[in-house]
Amino acid sequence: MKQKLVIIGNGMAPGRMLEHLFERAPDAFDVTIFNAEPRVNYDRIMLSPVLSGEKSFEEIVIHGDGWYIERGITLYKGHRIDAIDRDAGTVTSDQGVTECYDKLVIATGSVPFVIPVPGNDLPGVLTYRDLDDVNAMLLAAQARSKAVVIGGGLLGLEAAAGLKERGMDVTVLHLMPTLMERQLDSSAGYLLQRELEGRGINIITKATTRAIVGDGYVEGVKLDDGTVIPASLVVMAAGIRPNAGLGKAAGLDVSRGIVVDGCMRTSDPDIYALGECAEVGGEVYGLVAPLYQMARVAAGHLAGVPTEAFQHAETPTKLKVTGVDLFSLGDFAEGDDREEIVLRDASAGVYKRLVLKEDRIIGVVLYGETADGAWFTDLHKKQADISDLRDTLIFGQAYQGGASADPMAAVAALPEDA
Repeated sequence: MKQKLVIIGNGMAPGRMLEHLFERAPDAFDVTIFNAEPRVNYDRIMLSPVLSGEKSFEEIVIHGDGWYIERGITLYKGHRIDAIDRDAGTVTSDQGVTECYDKLVIATGSVPFVIPVPGNDLPGVLTYRDLDDVNAMLLAAQARSKAVVIGGGLLGLEAAAGLKERGMDVTVLHLMPTLMERQLDSSAGYLLQRELEGRGINIITKATTRAIVGDGYVEGVKLDDGTVIPASLVVMAAGIRPNAGLGKAAGLDVSRGIVVDGCMRTSDPDIYALGECAEVGGEVYGLVAPLYQMARVAAGHLAGVPTEAFQHAETPTKLKVTGVDLFSLGDFAEGDDREEIVLRDASAGVYKRLVLKEDRIIGVVLYGETADGAWFTDLHKKQADISDLRDTLIFGQAYQGGASADPMAAVAALPEDA
């Protein structure tokens, strides 16, 4: 007798979990999915190329309708789950559909942080999380007018670059002094800002938004110094938060996200959570690599196949803006117990910084030339002793193993102020 597996959410993490589950236990469950979005599973990471016009929605679909039909999966599109009844073992959607479950997976993702300022609910103020947001931005971009993006992190910069490609006049407002300050040091952040400004994107750092202004529709953004930046479109990209409200309402343990153990089980052993809504080991995650690890762990546990518990690992960050090569990994804060190796070639727009502690890599920032990112990631993951590579490490993998070229000549040739 098959068990009933119900999944709330149809993003990348539950999609990958189902792939693993059908590999390991193809006949164990009857699967029902409730997706708040009115569509199939797609690659959310690729929304930026859809916004910029480099890809169509059809090109980023992961599982088309046929995939669900072939596997006998019931997919409710455009159904948001309102309630979980743990005693009865049921979920009920906002369309009035109730389904029983033996095992339940909550994968409700995250919600964008909308900064609490006057006017944040005006028409023309959007967030950037799903295809509906992208479609709304594309509609606004047809007017070829002015857009303001609030937030200079990954999502905000990808949105800004996409809107610029669509012909809009774009300004980015960022609260901190440096773009992508969580992933980049100030030098790399400066190079990134210079590159984006060279593409015609206006960037204002240390910018505090006081209000969004407009009469019935957004007309501009007011800063704390009184400056008003005209805008017919405002995109909020100031961060995300785990969408854990459903778990909390059901009485599950919730901190920042829905608290799970290393097997992705919540405080109710019949309910799992994974993806951006889950909190494991005190951490919440937004990048795809840890979400896919969660998917593999949850699938193994549901299938009854022993699987390693979820392990925290640093995940590299890359910006999906065509022509911008950027890579960041780990911890690059300064400290007395660490040293750093830096290579700057200002004329070529190349900057590389390695942060070392006890002859091991703990942080990497690469800008302009990122081919060695995977190699540095491997050394970081293995916590390899790099003392023998110390003199040539910054020049990458090609210089290791007795290369005849003298890499120090490259440094000697650099201008002193590069």
